[in-house]
Amino acid sequence: MIRIRPVETDADYEAWRQVRLAVLPYERAPSVAELRKAHTPQRLMVLAELAGEVVAHGNSDRSNEADRAAVTARVHPDARRRGVGTALLRVLTEHAAGQGFTIAGCAVDDDGSLAFAKRFGFTEFLRQVEQVRRIADEPWPDVPSEYAVVPVAERPELWAAAYEQVALPTLPDLDTTSPMQVTPEEWATEWINDPASMFMAVAGDEVIGVAGLWLDTDVPERAEVGYTAVRPDWRGKGVASTLKRTSMAWAAEHGITEIYTWTQEGNENMRQLNEHLGFTYRTVSVNVRAELPLQFPEQLGS
Repeated sequence: MIRIRPVETDADYEAWRQVRLAVLPYERAPSVAELRKAHTPQRLMVLAELAGEVVAHGNSDRSNEADRAAVTARVHPDARRRGVGTALLRVLTEHAAGQGFTIAGCAVDDDGSLAFAKRFGFTEFLRQVEQVRRIADEPWPDVPSEYAVVPVAERPELWAAAYEQVALPTLPDLDTTSPMQVTPEEWATEWINDPASMFMAVAGDEVIGVAGLWLDTDVPERAEVGYTAVRPDWRGKGVASTLKRTSMAWAAEHGITEIYTWTQEGNENMRQLNEHLGFTYRTVSVNVRAELPLQFPEQLGS
């Protein structure tokens, strides 16, 4: 029998993390502290059990795109094709519909997951490519006199300013089907995980760009590239390259041997910058979406 229950305790959050690590071993998993900090009343996080053993997890929440929910159902490879994914998807999409959403979306990284999503009416609307860079001896870049590069740890008060001065002007540039919506609370909790590894380009008292790394406590020798953006009035002046080279040099000094980033296929400028900095390609992730409510097999007469 499949049992689905909400995530409540630290042990539950850790079990949720372990499913993610098993399904997506090539990505960092947020820590228990990060997951708790990012919780909102609207978010539903669940575990799925078979014979009392956790074999899957799920998440349903508001997407960063304003008009749809984000639902994630991940099943441990050893427990697939036993109805767990379908049971999870039902609970998650019912929660999303109950929150007033009429569209749900998710990301899938393999053919089996894509086929599963298509069974329930999900269709592709966007692709992201993973770019990877090996870290060796990385020189610190020269910084032009027009601005300084500082870690958030040195000027923590400027991270909130970066939301207003960099995030809000640049998020609309992302190639999404509807405007991205990130709250100040999400910026403070989900878009940075270590102030020492996130960098800002600062001109006077203005933040003109951000870039850095999200550290991985499970695999300390790798890190994910955080949000990289430069204000429109400062583009074309090498700010993004300087910020990324700074984070690469920081990574080399802190024992990190691999960094990776996900870039939307429509974001040619960032992909080309990453290529120029030596990134290569690895995984393709397909973003899919469907109208709610979903139709499940018994509702279709099968």
